Amino acid sequence: MKMLINVAETVVADALRGMAAAHPELTVDVENRVIVRRDAPVAGKVGIVSGGGSGHEPLHGGFVGPGMLSAACPGEVFTSPVPDQMVRAAAAVDSGAGVLFIVKNYTGDVLNFDMAAELAEDEGIQIAKVLVDDDVAVTDSLYTAGRRGTGATLFVEKIAGAAAEEGRPLEQVEALARQVNENSRSFGVALSACSTPAKGSPTFDLPAGELELGVGIHGEPGRERRAMMTSREIADFSVNAILEDMNPRNPVLVLVNGMGATPLLELYGFNAEVQRILVDRGVPMARTLVGNYVTSLDMAGASVTLCQVDEDLLRLWDAPVRTAGLRWGM
Repeated sequence: MKMLINVAETVVADALRGMAAAHPELTVDVENRVIVRRDAPVAGKVGIVSGGGSGHEPLHGGFVGPGMLSAACPGEVFTSPVPDQMVRAAAAVDSGAGVLFIVKNYTGDVLNFDMAAELAEDEGIQIAKVLVDDDVAVTDSLYTAGRRGTGATLFVEKIAGAAAEEGRPLEQVEALARQVNENSRSFGVALSACSTPAKGSPTFDLPAGELELGVGIHGEPGRERRAMMTSREIADFSVNAILEDMNPRNPVLVLVNGMGATPLLELYGFNAEVQRILVDRGVPMARTLVGNYVTSLDMAGASVTLCQVDEDLLRLWDAPVRTAGLRWGM
């Protein structure tokens, strides 16, 4: 596979150097792999830290900034960051109001964030943790015990970030983050495999005429493989899988997310099909976001995430945000 890199061993460091050059509003520690909003710590504000393997950009580093994350810890490609990164990030953003760790449910991430929480608390930092496990496709996978954390991570980080920006205490920010996760469900589809820089070729075999229904963001197997389907058929399968698992009584936020290699032309067409189904099923839609936000390197495909919101959650979603990957109202 052709890739715009120097060597596989420096891909993450090179990307961080480029991010630092493009975004002077961030403090990017390339050596220690920590991205922090430059004005941190903000007095009286809960710090919000997330992270995970690289390859899912703009998640998580692209969501650092006012109204969202205080700091992010990028690991190697598809590999959890280490506890030292998380402790550094927590120390950099702690104003005395505590720090919330937002953790996608992957075994390495969970173990390392748990260890980091203990180390940070030993240093006098109050830590709370929220686990994101929104994927309805499979219960256990190659990387997880329980459901995987996928697109809802964006909703959790944005809404918790807005609550922290308002000055809400750690307990309230944590409770809101848990509420968002509990109200969210996701389903993803792969049209092609992704290729890691280290391997330089597809990480799994997906024949040209087939797709993977319920794929994970690292290319983990989903529910089943089928012959290629139309956008309409894929949307029917994906949204119905979500609605089988949730019965929205409130309006929903809709995320139609690209996996990295699917153009917006296709994503908007897919969104039209998602919207059709939700209208037919009588599900009210509050807001819709379309684009590449929680990606899987160069995988072609898409995921759908729905999140039920009340007035408070919707107001926090609409609150101003200014990050490299998401911005409005500022």
